[in-house]
Amino acid sequence: MAPTRWAALRRRAADRLTVAVFRAGWRLLCRVPEPLAYRGFDLVADLTVRRGGADVARMRANYARVRPDADSAALDALVRAGVRSYMRYWCEAFRLPARTPDQVVAGVRAVGAEPVRAVLDTGRPVVCFLGHMGNWDSAGAWACRELAPVLTVAERLEPEELFTEFVGFRERLGMTILPLTGEGDVFGRLVRRTARGGCVVPLLADRDLTQHGVEVDFAGRRARMAPGPAALALAVGAPLVPVSMHYEPWPGGPGGHRLVVTFHEAVPVPPPGPAIRSRERIAAMTQACADTLGAAIAEHTADWHMMQRVFVEDLSPVPPVSPAQPAGAPARSGSRGA
Repeated sequence: MAPTRWAALRRRAADRLTVAVFRAGWRLLCRVPEPLAYRGFDLVADLTVRRGGADVARMRANYARVRPDADSAALDALVRAGVRSYMRYWCEAFRLPARTPDQVVAGVRAVGAEPVRAVLDTGRPVVCFLGHMGNWDSAGAWACRELAPVLTVAERLEPEELFTEFVGFRERLGMTILPLTGEGDVFGRLVRRTARGGCVVPLLADRDLTQHGVEVDFAGRRARMAPGPAALALAVGAPLVPVSMHYEPWPGGPGGHRLVVTFHEAVPVPPPGPAIRSRERIAAMTQACADTLGAAIAEHTADWHMMQRVFVEDLSPVPPVSPAQPAGAPARSGSRGA
């Protein structure tokens, strides 16, 4: 058998196995007693840390960037807590379809949601700038019930069947999902849908997926973030609200924790005019979001599940691109699903 054909067969087999594992997770973990499920995922997290590997090393490097005060022992503890938090996300995601609406609402404590509700009550949309923190599947399910319909974008995953499974999962929670690629001008579609009003649009933006990112100061370092949230907010006249998430101990919550979703103050919108161009307004708003998110991550570092490169010093050099071509990836990539 030709090597290329053998490689293709191995890839298809791996894809089928990946999809089967996720389907089994959604089907079986809902039936496992909750304490046992979370203890099992804690064990997987601890084994993952002991084994190490590229993802764990990248998380440690990112944590070292945002917590320069942490010594080696402190970083070890942060990484262990971070991988546990990351695995808690997965356990919750697998078990979320079996939770009742009341359980979904009870599992989230919202902070600062009143101004967001006030905007939504007028029929206007709200655009949210998110980082890879906590569990936005739970947050999205909560928002669908407590705030307004949720509209977001998901990065395409491979295999395609897995991406379809994730989209279906989130749509069953009440969200509307637009694929980031493969269906034409996603930003134009997002603008048209958001402009109708009455929706919350959460977009993950603490990592640039397109090399069109805005370079910002983030936790004392230079990083590239997606300009999509700011560009969308400007395009439809919506407030841009940074949102951070972390877990807090709570006996009644899944796995003994509750998700805290903090809606920070909407960032200032630079006035239009000949002295400031659109891309400069986008950059200023993205920087304001980066400032807020950086402070939240420094405080709740272990709930920032970032296992990819985000800081400029870690990235391959790319030519600067104007943020006039906005993109925002509001769903986890690679290591965390769609």
